[in-house]
Amino acid sequence: MSARSWFSEQLLSWYEEEHRDLPWRRTKDPYRIWLSEVMLQQTRVEQGVGYYERFLDAFPTVHALAAASERKVLRLWQGLGYYSRARNLHAAARQVVLEHGGRFPADHTALRALPGVGDYTAAAVASIAFGLHHAVVDGNVYRVLARVFDIDTPIDSTEGRRRFRDLASSLLPATDAGTHNQAVMELGALICTPRKPGCTNCPVASWCLALAQDRVASLPVKQGRTRVRDRWFHYIWVQKGDFAYLQERPAGDIWQGLWEPPLIEGRRKLGTRAVTSALQELTGEGSWRLIGPQHKVRHILSHQHLHTRFWTAELPEGVHVPASWVAIPKRALDRYPMPRLVERSTYLLARMPTKNGTSGPEA
Repeated sequence: MSARSWFSEQLLSWYEEEHRDLPWRRTKDPYRIWLSEVMLQQTRVEQGVGYYERFLDAFPTVHALAAASERKVLRLWQGLGYYSRARNLHAAARQVVLEHGGRFPADHTALRALPGVGDYTAAAVASIAFGLHHAVVDGNVYRVLARVFDIDTPIDSTEGRRRFRDLASSLLPATDAGTHNQAVMELGALICTPRKPGCTNCPVASWCLALAQDRVASLPVKQGRTRVRDRWFHYIWVQKGDFAYLQERPAGDIWQGLWEPPLIEGRRKLGTRAVTSALQELTGEGSWRLIGPQHKVRHILSHQHLHTRFWTAELPEGVHVPASWVAIPKRALDRYPMPRLVERSTYLLARMPTKNGTSGPEA
């Protein structure tokens, strides 16, 4: 038996005994496997399970997902973040229905052509759902292979991606590539973890070159990090009676397609006077009176730090609001998908009493 065959055999034996019982591992349905793979990108498994099950309750088939509105899809996705995944998921479902008759193509290239499906997701669906001979390479796989084979080529470099992809492919057994792929990923998730790896319980520890040379903690290697950008979001909760105003986030920025209160973005933190002045300029009305800030929240994304503050204001009489502002009954707020941090604050603000009774906005 070759050393690489031994590696796969040991890994599969360990996986059979130790793998987690997760709902998407009880099926070969490509729709469910694809959904889980997209959902688990940038999401912890513990969090993903609940979302996965709720999503399937709402959209049990790819046809059901394709027929849904984007707003409903985003609403169910709310809280998972990285909302482009949800929009791509919806677009891909429609493409599967329109171009493939509602059946996922059993072909890596065709899968790769679906919106939001990269090499990793295509390989995962191809191997797990259809048994095709394709290796998956995600963060867990990079970590396992870098340590077992003592590779210090940066995993986020062109050379590194090629080297690890070729190595992962060479390790695939002749049959059951899908289970092998899941075993490598599971080893990275449970044993070969980024911090405090469980090397004493690793099924391939005797073959791990990094462990033999006490280099586990230094692998894998990554290139320089992307610079983090600070942004200051100043929200104004504008209300009139039982109505409040929201606007849809623009394309090409974070939270595309989600909803939020009117926003004044600045290059730095603005005080009440500066926010009032910006609001007056935006609406052409000088009688705004802001109260607050009521809430201050700092939110960290992968490459952005958001500093958010919320004010409240009653809509002055006779003001013509921007066309992007939509008057929404407060009781209907839960129909509009919002970023989680915005949702929490707006729900608190929506419960505050208003001075205008129950009258709605002017037509």
